[in-house]
Amino acid sequence: MRSRPGTALAVAALGYLLVLLDVTVVNVALESIAAGLHASRAQLQWVVDGYALALASLMLSAGQVADAFGRRRVFAGGMALFGAASAACALALSAGALIAARVVQGVGAAALLPASLALVTAAHEDPGERARAIGVWAGVGSLGLVAGPLVGGALAGWLGWRAVFWAGVPVCVAALAGLRGVEESREPMPVPGLRLDVAGQVAGIVWLATLVGALIAARRLGWGSAPVLGGLVVSVVALAALIRAERRAAWPMLELRFFRDRAFTGANVGAGLMNLGVLGSLFVLSLLLQQTHGLSPQAAGVRLLPLAAPLALVPPLAARAIRRSGPRLPAALGLAGTGAGFLVLAALGSDASYGAMLAPLLLAGVALGFATPGVVTGATSSVPSERAGMAAAVNNTARQAGGAIGVALIGGFAGAAGFAVSGAVLLAGAVAAGRS
Repeated sequence: MRSRPGTALAVAALGYLLVLLDVTVVNVALESIAAGLHASRAQLQWVVDGYALALASLMLSAGQVADAFGRRRVFAGGMALFGAASAACALALSAGALIAARVVQGVGAAALLPASLALVTAAHEDPGERARAIGVWAGVGSLGLVAGPLVGGALAGWLGWRAVFWAGVPVCVAALAGLRGVEESREPMPVPGLRLDVAGQVAGIVWLATLVGALIAARRLGWGSAPVLGGLVVSVVALAALIRAERRAAWPMLELRFFRDRAFTGANVGAGLMNLGVLGSLFVLSLLLQQTHGLSPQAAGVRLLPLAAPLALVPPLAARAIRRSGPRLPAALGLAGTGAGFLVLAALGSDASYGAMLAPLLLAGVALGFATPGVVTGATSSVPSERAGMAAAVNNTARQAGGAIGVALIGGFAGAAGFAVSGAVLLAGAVAAGRS
């Protein structure tokens, strides 16, 4: 059976949509979750970060597993796990149960994301058709990021926060049904036998989990407390172990040699700092609009549109700018503009009216629409074409890891202080992307 290209694209796009939708859809429902499950701010951070941490930690290895065991099989397993975890999230009776289900959801998402792109690539043999199909796949995924706050606010406001998670279950069922029209594909292993990078994977999980845990605990226990200092020390040791493991692995999940290229390094550092600042601020802003401004989840979701909507509208303009000048300038200026928007929000203060916040939010959103394709193109264009898939995976991992750290670090600040930290982080990202 040959894959029907349209079916493969539709199924893969649904999977990518779910993965990115769940990065942002929960933020507007956080206040409702806090009220329904009596969750603390730290627990709310883990509701967001449990998903992001699992996704960031496992994505690189998931691509290896998909290549070895079959992209369709891994996609199906990830989709089934994602759907089951979504139902578990909706049925959670405590914050701890919800966090655990979110982690499992992130594991499913980590399997879905690389396998979805691989399904599209395998189903379209003609290079031109393949490029167009990947463009559709990427566009549908971006729609998930944009629609997340609006969909989450509407569902949480009208039906309750549990509906945010129930909504994904029928989508998972539809995608699994569509897999009947998609054939299996896999690649021969580049080394004899199956030699997944287990040491690197374990070290990566420990590094990110202990770092995120320490950052979240620091607000409650203090930066000088033994658990926080211990977590930071373990994270540093785990990072060193990760680097050592990748240098020694026969088939590393992260090829460190590419980081010798300044363009590759700058683009990925910029991508990580971009999500660190933006997703950290999105967490702060969602709570600010509901807790300080007293808005409903629906109203808060609508008011986040100036930040989110440009991600769907601006990239075609950014693509033309990238073709003229290369990716470095749009990435640097976009990150600087996004940082400037958040710094203006910080200067306005936490009690500023939404009318005053509208212009800096729109500035940040438009600039982010230039920064995102800039850092992605910068990463993928700085390596040989046959390694573009690896570069895209590293860039996605950098963004998701940055987002997890951002929610943990910036989510501990309230209002203007969080925006100030985000602005500074984004300006640092602009410097990194601009110097690449």
